[in-house]
Amino acid sequence: MPPRTPISAKKRERATRRTEVAAVRPLADGMRSERAARAKGGENDRYFSRAVVKSLRVLEVLQSSGCAMSLHEIAGSIQLSKTSTFRLLRTLEASGCVAASGVGKYQIAPEIHSVVPALWLARLLRVAAVHMREVNRNLLETVSLAVLFDNRIEVVAVIESPHIIRMSNVVGNIVPPNASSLGKVITAFQDDARREKLLRSYGLWQFTDRTITDRSKLADEFRRIRSDGFATDREESVPGGICFGVPVFNIGGEVNVALSASSPKMRVRDADHEDAIKASLRDASAKISKDFLASQGTDFINTSRDHR
Repeated sequence: MPPRTPISAKKRERATRRTEVAAVRPLADGMRSERAARAKGGENDRYFSRAVVKSLRVLEVLQSSGCAMSLHEIAGSIQLSKTSTFRLLRTLEASGCVAASGVGKYQIAPEIHSVVPALWLARLLRVAAVHMREVNRNLLETVSLAVLFDNRIEVVAVIESPHIIRMSNVVGNIVPPNASSLGKVITAFQDDARREKLLRSYGLWQFTDRTITDRSKLADEFRRIRSDGFATDREESVPGGICFGVPVFNIGGEVNVALSASSPKMRVRDADHEDAIKASLRDASAKISKDFLASQGTDFINTSRDHR
């Protein structure tokens, strides 16, 4: 075997400087694509640990399941051999992250239920950011991302419109399931029990004279949303505002995430303009689903704790 060529101090210094610059570069300039970042800095990185990645994936799979899973089921979900998966599970069990039942099944330890959604959410935000910016550049309107948590739908990312007069949103805002486009589109795609829980938790508040508070009319609205694949908020939560929301589907066809664009009513010109807004959102939604799947996982986990 030929001897290795020593790396000069200058080359090492340049490599270190490039790494430091990349680490502190602002998000708007430094983020291209989650998949590209992983391809360049992931498995080709000498410090990259596949075992750590697979261990985190095990936790996500168990969180998503909401019930105990067998070794065979977990190995199939993370695409790893049973021997390697068993080794990961024993390590996670010893560290208190996973609990084993007496029937050869495993479940996530109660103490870390809140940790796994945080890891999942961080990955979702990295993947979604580039596509949210693209919608924002195309439409020049405020773009928001919301996620379904236990008994609420919460805004987790916002890119504001560059216009002085605009519809704003706030990260951390809990959106109404009967009025906002984000709230309605996520609620519409839940099963009956989950939908009822969301409506009872938030309540059917009336924000404007256009807000739907009648149960029968709201049920019709949810059916329309599921049929059309989008939700609208036409001055239902804020006077003078209009908002379009689309679901972000996971691989199982479930909806835990939604994307929206909000605008003052005066800037939405006609039906063709509305169609263009919805098309832009749908395109971004499909890309988020695809890129999240490719980034590492096999599906979106459910960030609620009563997932069935």
